[in-house]
Amino acid sequence: MPAIAVNVPAFAEVETMVNAALADFHAREQYLLDNDLNERTISHRLAIHLQYRFHEWDVDCEYNRHLDATKILDLPRDGISWDDTQGKTVFPDIIVHKRGLGPNLLVIEMKKSGPSANFDYQKLTAYKSQIGYTYACFLRVRIGPGGRVEAPEWH
Repeated sequence: MPAIAVNVPAFAEVETMVNAALADFHAREQYLLDNDLNERTISHRLAIHLQYRFHEWDVDCEYNRHLDATKILDLPRDGISWDDTQGKTVFPDIIVHKRGLGPNLLVIEMKKSGPSANFDYQKLTAYKSQIGYTYACFLRVRIGPGGRVEAPEWH
């Protein structure tokens, strides 16, 4: 089946909506950053603010489907045992898409302060090239009193 006919917004519009959602997040959710809550909690709350901005789209966290199959990316092995032999199952932190047939508009990976984000960067590149996301961004989350979600790094 072909993808649903949807007007895909230009990058400038997507960037504006993401930045507005981040501003809304900071205005309403600072407690999460100040108190070092779980990354999934932070991404869920950001997704709520994104849904308000991307009202004609579906915004989901940890979404593991690509059409009717489990979402898999062909990524370098990292010593972690994976059940699949061809690629790694993936659960993007946040996606903006049309469930079912697409299109896949935006994928977001988030990382709290600390470990390297190299694997997240690899995933973002693969989401675009292998699954067809139009836009991809990385968000570094600074936690603690006065914490911030930094400006998006677009890939």
